[in-house]
Amino acid sequence: MAVRRRPLRTKVLLHLAMLPFLAFAVFPFYHMTLTSLKTDRELYDRHAVPLLIRQGPTLEHYTKLLWETAFLTWTKNSLLVTGIATAVSVVIGTIAAYALARLKFPGVGTFGTGIFVTYLVPTSLLFLPLAQVVHWLGLADSKWALVVTYPTFLVPFCTWLLMGYFRTVPKEVEECAMVDGATRIQALMRIVLPMAIPGLICAALFAFTLSWNEFIYALTFTSSSDEITASVGVTSELIRGDIYFWGGLMAGAVLASVPIVILYVFFLDYYVSGLTAGAVK
Repeated sequence: MAVRRRPLRTKVLLHLAMLPFLAFAVFPFYHMTLTSLKTDRELYDRHAVPLLIRQGPTLEHYTKLLWETAFLTWTKNSLLVTGIATAVSVVIGTIAAYALARLKFPGVGTFGTGIFVTYLVPTSLLFLPLAQVVHWLGLADSKWALVVTYPTFLVPFCTWLLMGYFRTVPKEVEECAMVDGATRIQALMRIVLPMAIPGLICAALFAFTLSWNEFIYALTFTSSSDEITASVGVTSELIRGDIYFWGGLMAGAVLASVPIVILYVFFLDYYVSGLTAGAVK
C-alpha cells in the first residue's frame, strides 16, 4: 500500500507544482475574455475591480465588431492568406527538408545552416526590400502580396523543422522500396510522407500560427479595408490616435484566437508526437 501511495502522492505533487505555470498561461486569455465582456462604463471606472465583472456581462463589443466593422471580411482575408501560404510553405519545405536530410551533395551542411540563419532574420529588416518586390510584381495593396511574402519566413522554418524529423525516418525502409523498383519520388510519397504525418502536421500548425499572427508585412503591403487581415483591421479600426477601444480590441482578439484553438484541439495528438516522438517509434 505504501508503494502504491507513493506514485499517487508524486503525481499529486507534480500537478500542484504545475498550477502556477497553468495560471500564468491562462491568465492573459482570462483577462482578455473578461475585458471583452465588460461594459464601457465599467472598463473606464477607476474604482472597478479589473479581474471581476461587477456590472454584468455584455456582448455589445462583439456585436459592434461583427456588424459595425468589416471584421468578417478581415477574417476571410486572413484565412485565405494563411491557408495558401501555409500549404505552399509546407510543400516546399517538405521537398527541401527531404533533400537536405537524405541526399549527399557538396555544401549540404552549409546550405542547411544557411536556411536556419535565414529564418532568424527578423521581418523588420526584410519588409523594405520585399516592398520593392511587391511593387515590381504589381501586387501592392493586395492580399496576394502576403501570399507571396509569407513563405519567405515560413519555408525556412518548415524546412528546418522537418529536416530533424526526416532524419528519424529509417533509411532502410526507403532502400527496401527502391530495391523493389520504386523511384526516389515514389519512396518519398508512399513511404516517407505517411510515416512523417505527425511532423508535417506540426510544421503546418506552426506555419499557420506564424502567418495568422503576422503583423508587419500585413500592415506594410495592404491598406484598403477589403484587403487587410484581421490583425491589421482590428488595430487600425479600434485604435484612433491615443484612444483605445479596449472592449472591441479584446473581442477581436478572442474571436481571432478561435481558429488557432480549434486547430490545436483537433490536432493536439499529432502536434505532441511531432515534437517528441520520431517515426521509428
